[in-house]
Amino acid sequence: MTTRNLLFSLLLTTLLVACNDETPPMLAPPAVTVVTLQAEDVTLTRELPGRVASSRVAEIRPQVTGILQRRLFTEGSHVEAGEGLYQIEDASYRAEVNSARAALARAEAALTLAQLTAKRSAELVKVNAISTQDNENAIAVLSQAKADVNVAKAHLEASSVTLGYTLISSPISGRIGKSNVTEGALVTANQETALATVQQLDPVYIDVTRSGSELLQLRQQFAAGTLKTDSTMPVTLLLEDGSRYPHNGELAFSEVSVDPSTGSYALRINMPNPDQILMPGMYLRAVVAEGVRTNAVLAPQQGITRDPKGNATAMVLNQDNKVELRNVTVSRTIGDKWLVEDGLASGDKLIVEGLQKIQPGMVVAQVTERNSAATLGQNADAITSSIAH
Repeated sequence: MTTRNLLFSLLLTTLLVACNDETPPMLAPPAVTVVTLQAEDVTLTRELPGRVASSRVAEIRPQVTGILQRRLFTEGSHVEAGEGLYQIEDASYRAEVNSARAALARAEAALTLAQLTAKRSAELVKVNAISTQDNENAIAVLSQAKADVNVAKAHLEASSVTLGYTLISSPISGRIGKSNVTEGALVTANQETALATVQQLDPVYIDVTRSGSELLQLRQQFAAGTLKTDSTMPVTLLLEDGSRYPHNGELAFSEVSVDPSTGSYALRINMPNPDQILMPGMYLRAVVAEGVRTNAVLAPQQGITRDPKGNATAMVLNQDNKVELRNVTVSRTIGDKWLVEDGLASGDKLIVEGLQKIQPGMVVAQVTERNSAATLGQNADAITSSIAH
């Protein structure tokens, strides 16, 4: 080996030894913020799409045939039950009433004559002035006269009812739509086309649908005791623009069968509508209570992450201030939190800040405790929950 190569080797060896003797720089222990999870009772809700339907709908149709004489309402206005809507020409029907009234008067006159005849006959038969057969004939004529009066009264009543049908009235109170006929039109009894439609808009129904599979899950949770009924929870509405409807409703009924074509069943909500903001056919979202989840664990969303496979994970601080990686199962969001099904328990310290600076097994020196309700929002403010995907 040449003298030049020998000197280069000695210099390289000296440099390597010097590098190995240097102490690596010390990194400061990371600081994190944790939230101590606590079990609590949570009301689970479900946001369902729905449409508004009138609580009562009356299609106005004539019950007699005639020429429409007058329209008595303003289109789009509110009408009361019993209020007249249309007037049909009633001259012929009024004549029938007068004829029936005259027939009744004639029958009553015949009854009076029969009563007098029967009375005299009863006195004469006692002294054998007339035969028993003549007396019986007088009694029979009296009975027939009474029957004729009853028939005449029935005819008068029937013709009066028919005359009353010439004034078409609203059977319910509500808002009436446009008129499909005008004055001078010929209308027929029980025709297929409605003259107009009256809809009651206070209260209204909210018709929503829900998956039958979700119903099975709820029943399983009720059977297992993890979910309890909450019949006092009102139903709230979210309008098309995202605003909250100022009034609360209640669940009227749920359908007893599942639609085989869609696999869903129907729910109907009774909702007050004093200001008539809700109109039939309007699309909205209803927040319906499912039940109360006892001892539920809610984890702030910022403390739950996803691995490359999409599985939910969380960083937890143990008693030795060491970071632990947990695989967790979450089912839905409630406000700004996840509902935890497995992997986290009450009392666990979930790391919500400083996640970028830590790794599993690392010791944390500085820990800041943060109140979950004060920092991330009260659970009571959450009005909706959705199924996690």
